[in-house]
Amino acid sequence: MRHPVANMALSPWPRYHPAMSAASLPHRRMDAEEFLAWAQTQPGRYELAGGEVFAQASERAAHAKIKGRVYLALHNAVAANKLPCHALPDGMAVRIDADTVFEPDAQLYCGPELAPDALLVESPIVVVEVLSPSTGKNDALRKLSAYFRVASVMHYLIVSPDERLIFHHARGEGGAILTRVIRDGTIMLEPPGLGLSLESIYGA
Repeated sequence: MRHPVANMALSPWPRYHPAMSAASLPHRRMDAEEFLAWAQTQPGRYELAGGEVFAQASERAAHAKIKGRVYLALHNAVAANKLPCHALPDGMAVRIDADTVFEPDAQLYCGPELAPDALLVESPIVVVEVLSPSTGKNDALRKLSAYFRVASVMHYLIVSPDERLIFHHARGEGGAILTRVIRDGTIMLEPPGLGLSLESIYGA
């Protein structure tokens, strides 16, 4: 089996740090618990897919800016609607299954606040990924399917950093995923019961 960094062109999870060498990553498969224990001791950001560890690439300024605005928009919408929910920026993981762990660019969960030393959001309701040149296909296809395997996830937003454009995927009846392409106005996220305006992310 080739190491994921050594096989970059063929990998289905193509978010890599350009300076990362194959020797820098674990050469054995991990489960979610092993990965979380390992990742918190490492510099940089990583994800686990099918038991293999992948380093995440450096971000463009446009990506980082929109990611921050999405988090603030979610945070402010929760406060405005007085919901018992919590918005988080990147840094917190979501476990898809026993050997797959993602780190969305922003997310929202409801209920009691997580413990200060928590590493996972066990029941996210909204997850967000900001598009980048290296992850577009992955975010739109593989992560779309994976996130909705988490029973609590009701909305998956894929956000463009380069144009006023958000893909809103929502859980429907009977396992259906309903998709809307939104360029203006407000995205209604029900549950938990809030509106996310594109103006709050992209400006007027």
